Amino acid sequence: MFKLIIIILSCAWGMAQGSEKDPGSGLVIAPGWELVRMHCGACHSYKLVTAQRADKEGWRSMIQWMQETQNLWEFDESTENGILNYLSTSYPPQANRRRAPIAKNLMPVM
Repeated sequence: MFKLIIIILSCAWGMAQGSEKDPGSGLVIAPGWELVRMHCGACHSYKLVTAQRADKEGWRSMIQWMQETQNLWEFDESTENGILNYLSTSYPPQANRRRAPIAKNLMPVM
């Protein structure tokens, strides 16, 4: 009985968070997620995608870098907008994603 209660609470918590994830890729299921699954997963792990955070221009910059240096194909405007809207909405910038720099007085003497 306790196990059933935990399962129900876990499901309710996940639904309350509003971020259902695709079990195969781990991507948040939202408009555009299938474009990201198809185009981004062709070259690298979805964990690399989900570990990143950026606004629309930051994601655009990452895509342009991949197109210029990693042979990522060009997208038509509709596809690119779908990918950028999905990524900037589902994986937006977050404060405090990295630890604070080490204070100078704690750094080793050189």
